[in-house]
Amino acid sequence: MRVIVVGGGVVGTMHAWQAVQRGHEVVQIEREAEARGASLRNFGQIWVSGRAGGEELDTALRARELWERIGAEVPGLGFRANGSLTPVRTDREYAVAATALARPDAAARGYKLVTAEEARQINPALRGAFEAALWCERDAAVEPRTAQLRLREALKATGRYTFLPGREVREVVAPGAVRDDHGDVHRGDAVVLATGAWLSGLVRELVPDLPVRRVRLQMMQTAPLGEALTTSVADADSFRYYPAYKSPALDALNAGQDQEPVAAAHKMQLLMVQRQDGGLTIGDTHEYEHPFAFDTLEDPYEHLTGVVEGFLGRPLPKIMRRWAGVYAQCTDTTRVVHRQQVADGVWLVTGPGGRGMTCSPAIAETTANELGW
Repeated sequence: MRVIVVGGGVVGTMHAWQAVQRGHEVVQIEREAEARGASLRNFGQIWVSGRAGGEELDTALRARELWERIGAEVPGLGFRANGSLTPVRTDREYAVAATALARPDAAARGYKLVTAEEARQINPALRGAFEAALWCERDAAVEPRTAQLRLREALKATGRYTFLPGREVREVVAPGAVRDDHGDVHRGDAVVLATGAWLSGLVRELVPDLPVRRVRLQMMQTAPLGEALTTSVADADSFRYYPAYKSPALDALNAGQDQEPVAAAHKMQLLMVQRQDGGLTIGDTHEYEHPFAFDTLEDPYEHLTGVVEGFLGRPLPKIMRRWAGVYAQCTDTTRVVHRQQVADGVWLVTGPGGRGMTCSPAIAETTANELGW
C-alpha cells in the first residue's frame, strides 16, 4: 500500500509512522520547509491527568503507551516519564484535588494527593509556599521542537518514506490522488489530510461547514533553570480548564475563588515543563474570538512569572523566547478528533485541540485500523 500524508506536524507524522510500521510506503507533503504550527509551539507534554473519562482518557492512555514505545526506538524524541504535580494553596483547591482521587479512573491516571513535603521529595525545585499537590504519575514529556525531525530521520532510514517540503496540496484529482502547487500529482491507496490549523484552501473546499475552530495561545521559554525540574507543573487554574476535574468541588472553587483578573481575561492556566537544555517552557493563554490579535501581550507573561516564582521560591531565569501559536479544536470539545472521509480515498483528520501532542500516536493508530492499513 502507498499512503499520502498531507501535513508535517505531529498528527501527520504519526500517521506516516503507523503506515511505515505496518509495512507500507509513505509520501509526506508539507507546505512549509518544516512544520511550523502547533506541533512545535507546545509544551511537549503527554498530558493524561486532566483528560475526560471514556474515549478521551482511553485515547490518552493508549497514546502514552505508544509514546513510550516509540521513544525507546527513537531516543532523540527525548521521551521521559516525568509525571506532573499540581500544587494547591487553598482549601477549595485542595477539595478539587481530593475529589479527583475518587474518580473510578484515578488509578489509571496515577493520581495521588501528596503533602507539600512529599511533593518536594518528588520535585526538589518546588521550594515555594503551597499546602499539598496532586501527583499524576502517567504524565510524560517529549521535545516538541525536534520530535518531528527525529521521527522523520527514523522513517527515512526504513527506505519506504519520502518527505516533500515546500509544497501545498491544492486539489483532489482522482481517488487517492492529489495535486500540489508544483503541478505534481501524488497517487496512493489512501490520502490523509492532517493539516492542523490550516483549514482554508483545499480543506474548506472539501468541507465548507467543518465543525472545527481555531484557538490561539501565548507561551514563553526561559534560560536554563540551573537545576532539575523533575516533573511537569500545573497550577490550580488548570482544574478550571480540564474536564477530569469537573465536580461539585470545582463548582465551589469557581463560585468562591475568582481567578486573578489577568488570568480570567486571558483564560489562563499554568503549565510548565523543563526542556532538555534546562530551560522552562511556560504557558498558557486561550483566545477563541476571530480575528485573532497579532500582538503578544505582556500581562499574561507577568502573571505566569509570578505564579512560577511562587512555586519555585526563587526568581525565574531570564525569558529567552516568547511566541504565539494556533491549533485546531473540534467545536464539540468532547470529541477527541474530527475524522472524515472527504473524497474517494481521501480522509481529513484534524481538530484534536490541545490534545494533539498527547493523543497523536493513538489518533493515527485508530485511523490506520479504520482504514484497514
